Amino acid sequence: MSEEARIAESNPPAESPGRPVAALFFQRYGLLLLVTSIALAADIITKRIVEAQIPLYTSIPVIGPYLSWTHTQNTGAAFSLFQNGGAFFIVVALIVSAVILYYAPRLPAGDWLSRVALGLQLGGAIGNLLDRLRQGYVTDFIHFQIPEIGFDWPVFNIADSAIVVGVIVLIAASFLRGNKA
Repeated sequence: MSEEARIAESNPPAESPGRPVAALFFQRYGLLLLVTSIALAADIITKRIVEAQIPLYTSIPVIGPYLSWTHTQNTGAAFSLFQNGGAFFIVVALIVSAVILYYAPRLPAGDWLSRVALGLQLGGAIGNLLDRLRQGYVTDFIHFQIPEIGFDWPVFNIADSAIVVGVIVLIAASFLRGNKA
C-alpha cells in the first residue's frame, strides 16, 4: 500500500458518512492539543512563579551545587544560543507552529507517539513565543552544573525542555515506524 493510501485510509475526509466533524477534529488534533496545553501551562506557571519569587540573576540551590533555580532573561534561542535574535525567533516560532499544525492531522491515526512529540514541540514554541511577545525576552531558570568537572549547562526553561524532548521522541517514533530520521 502506498504512503498516500495509508494516510488516506487512517485519516478519512471530513465528509465521510457517519463521522461527525468533532470526532475527526479530536482524532487529528485532540492528543496534540492536550500535550501542547500541558507543556504550555507548565511553562507559563513555572516562569511566572520564578518572575514573582526569585530576583533577577539570583540562584536558589535545589540539589547542592548541581541544580539551582537561577532567574535569567534570554534574548536568544534555547539554552541561550544566538543572543539578541529578537524578531527572527518570533518568526521562527510562528513558522514552526504553523508547520506542526499543518503536519499533525496528516499523521496516521495510530501514530500517537508523533502527536505527543509534536505537542511537546508546539507547547514549547508557543511558551517561548509568548514570552518574547510579552516582554522581549524569555525567562529561563533551570541551571544544571557539575562543578567537579567544570560542567555548566546554560540556564533553560520548561519550554526548552519540551522542545528538546519532543525532537527526541519524534526521532524515536520515526525509527519505530521503520523510517529514517
